[in-house]
This record gives sequence, C-alpha cells and structure tokens, in this order.
Amino acid sequence: QVQLVESGGGLVQPGGSLRLSCAVSGFTFGSNTMTWYRQAPGKEREFVAAISRIGGITNYADSVKGRFTISNDNAKNTLYLQMSSLKPEDTAVYYCNVAGSWGRGTQVTVSS
Repeated sequence: QVQLVESGGGLVQPGGSLRLSCAVSGFTFGSNTMTWYRQAPGKEREFVAAISRIGGITNYADSVKGRFTISNDNAKNTLYLQMSSLKPEDTAVYYCNVAGSWGRGTQVTVSS
C-alpha cells in the first residue's frame, strides 16, 4: 500500500518561492513516474510536473515551465517541487501521485 504525504505549502507573496515535499512510503521507490498535480477552487485537477526515476526525465505544464523544478531523492524516498516566481494563479491544493496513489495535498496560496 503506497502512502504519500505532502508538505511545504503555505501563504507566500507574488514573486516568492516555496518547496513542496512528498514523502513516499509502503513502496519500493522504483521506476515509476512521479507526478505533481494541483487543483484550484472551482477547477479540475491539472498536471503540473512529472519525473521518471530512471534517467530523471522531466516534463512540465506550460504554465510552470521555467519557474518550477521537480526532483526526487531516492535515498529519502521523497519527491520535491521547487516553485519560484509564484503568481496568484498558482494558488491551489498541490497533490503528488505515485503508482496511482494520491496524497491528501498541501495548500499553496499566493497573495499579497
């Protein structure tokens, strides 16, 4: 049973930065693709970024390219999302997805 716990969200001013973490347990941190999604109020959940453990191939939504960086630490079984130059439209609950399992999410609010 895969368990995912996101953390690192909070309130930040426009232009600020945050680093989200997703702790993965109950799973051999293998060759799956690991993904971040987000869901803003009144909107559908949308893809943000993904990384493959083998080769570290990354993929980003156009809306976050150049501002967000996804990475993973296999030794710590943790997935990260470094977010910079944050905008109010980045406000959402951020979720990680590994092997089809979801965490509960962490709230990111970008506001002055």
